[in-house]
Amino acid sequence: MDGNGRVGRLLIPLYLVYKGILKKPILYLSDYMEKNRKHYYDSLMNVRKTNDMAPWLEFFLSGIIKTAQKGRDTFDNILQLQKENDLKIQNLGTRYPNAKKVLNYLYVKPMISAKKVNELTKISLPSVYKLIEELEKLDILKEVTGARRKRIYLCEKYIKLFQT
Repeated sequence: MDGNGRVGRLLIPLYLVYKGILKKPILYLSDYMEKNRKHYYDSLMNVRKTNDMAPWLEFFLSGIIKTAQKGRDTFDNILQLQKENDLKIQNLGTRYPNAKKVLNYLYVKPMISAKKVNELTKISLPSVYKLIEELEKLDILKEVTGARRKRIYLCEKYIKLFQT
């Protein structure tokens, strides 16, 4: 283990996969461990001094529970945002199919340019800019560069779901 305990924190989810407890290393425990660093190190030190693993296991299992709950809540919020956005774009008439393509892309990569919208939709640049304008009005996209050319747009609400 390195001085900061990173190796151990990285190996734990992989160990759980190896044991068949997880199918994939989807739990990001490092954030929990980092936020509770003092308790993490105190628990490890207690194991070293007393050979009593119970407090450390309790701390670790609490981290799994809280991390899993956070993941579930984030996933639920993503589904809610998708429903809200789908409702918003339904009134775009003939632009709906292209707006849906853009939305689907944004859920994978929440940053997009007019060039990328053009690649996804195969519509003219004036139509691309009109679609982007509509998505901005619907509070789905937000321009973040402030530039006149090569603007970048974010699906800011989606990004914020991962910052809590």
